[in-house]
Amino acid sequence: MGKTVYLDNAATTMADPAVVKAMLPYYSEKYGNPSSLHAFGREAAQALEESRATIAKALGCEADEIVFTSGGTESDNLAILGVAALAKTKRVITTAIEHPAVLKTCDYLEANGFEVVRLPVDRYGILRLADLERALSKEAAAVSVMHANNEVGSVQPIEAIAKLCAGKGVPLHVDAVQSFGKLPIELSKAPISLLSVSSHKIHGPKGAGALFVRRGVKLSPRLLGGGHERGLRSGTENVSGIVGFAKAAEIARRNRVKNCRKMSLLRDRLAKRVLAANKGAWLNGPTGVKRLCNNANFSFPGIEGEALVLRLDAEGIAASTGSACSSKSLKPSHVLLAMGLTPVQAHGSLRLTLSRFTTAREIDYAAGKIAQVVKELGGFSNVSREEAMRRV
Repeated sequence: MGKTVYLDNAATTMADPAVVKAMLPYYSEKYGNPSSLHAFGREAAQALEESRATIAKALGCEADEIVFTSGGTESDNLAILGVAALAKTKRVITTAIEHPAVLKTCDYLEANGFEVVRLPVDRYGILRLADLERALSKEAAAVSVMHANNEVGSVQPIEAIAKLCAGKGVPLHVDAVQSFGKLPIELSKAPISLLSVSSHKIHGPKGAGALFVRRGVKLSPRLLGGGHERGLRSGTENVSGIVGFAKAAEIARRNRVKNCRKMSLLRDRLAKRVLAANKGAWLNGPTGVKRLCNNANFSFPGIEGEALVLRLDAEGIAASTGSACSSKSLKPSHVLLAMGLTPVQAHGSLRLTLSRFTTAREIDYAAGKIAQVVKELGGFSNVSREEAMRRV
C-alpha cells in the first residue's frame, strides 16, 4: 500500500510519542503493584495519585472524585448500573442516539424490570430540552446523555440538561468520551453527577479510562474484590495505562483551543471539497459550534457505505460508516435513523474523523479519492438515486 491517511479518530487515536515515553518506565523499572506496601508499590501508588490529580485538573473537579476504569464502556456501565442498583425508582431516561455502551446497558435494565425512556432528537442529532423536561415530570433514577455524538458529532446543550436534572434532583450521567480534550468541561461549575472519559480517544493508550463521581453520589460497584478505587472498581489498576492517560490529558488540556481550531478548519475544508465534488451528497448533523471539531459525516445517495469504506481502504484511507464498536454490523446506523434518515440513506453514510496530527495534504488526498471512489461505485449500486434521495 502506498500513501495512507487515517480518518477514523473517533474509533481510536495514535498514541502521542510523549505518552509512550511516559509509560515505558512502568513496564520495566517501576512495575510495582500500587496496593503493595514496599517501595515498588509506593512508587506505583504515587504515580497513580499524580495521574488522578492530572485527570481531575483537566475535568475541573477534585482528585478524589476520579475513579479509574478500563475505558468508556466500563465507566458507562458503572455509572448507570451503579446508580440503578441503589435507586428506589425503576425508571431511567436516555436518548435514542447514545453509544451502545449506554443503550445496551439500558436494554439490560429494561429486561430486568426498569422503564427506559429513549428521548428523540431533531434532524441535527440534538436533544430537545422540552422533551427532557416532560420526561422529568415523572420520577427517575437517572438520566444519561452523551456530550458529543460519536457518529455525527452533534454537541448537546449539556449545561442546560444538567440544570434541568439538578432541578428535579435526578443524577445526570454524561458520556464525554468523544468530547474530552475537545470541548471545555468544568465539573466544578456544571451540576453533573457522573461523567465518563477514555484514554485512547485523546492519543493515550487503550485500556484506561475514568469515571467522575461527584462527592455524595452513591454507586453500587460492578467489580468486587480487593476494594480498589474507593471500593467502586476492584482490580489492580493499570498503572502504565493510567500514567499514559494522564499525560495525554495534560497535553490535550494545554493545547485544546489551538488543536480544535486546526481540526475545525481542516474538517470544513474536507466537507467543502467532498460536497463540491459529489453532487447530491449531504453532511449529516449540525454545523458550527454545535458540531465536534473533528467530525464529518456524509451521506452519498445510491452508494453503500460498507463498499465505500472498503474501496477507500484499498486507497489507503481509513474511515468508517458508523460507530466503530458496531461497524461490522450490516444494520443501518441507529443514530442516523433517529435523525430521520431512511434505512437506505443511513446505509450510504461515511464518517471521517480527524486528529491534531491530520494534515491539509491528507485532507486533500482523501477528498480526491472519495470523489473517485464514489464515481466508480455509483454505477454498481442496487439502490436507485431517486429512492436514496427521498428525505423524511
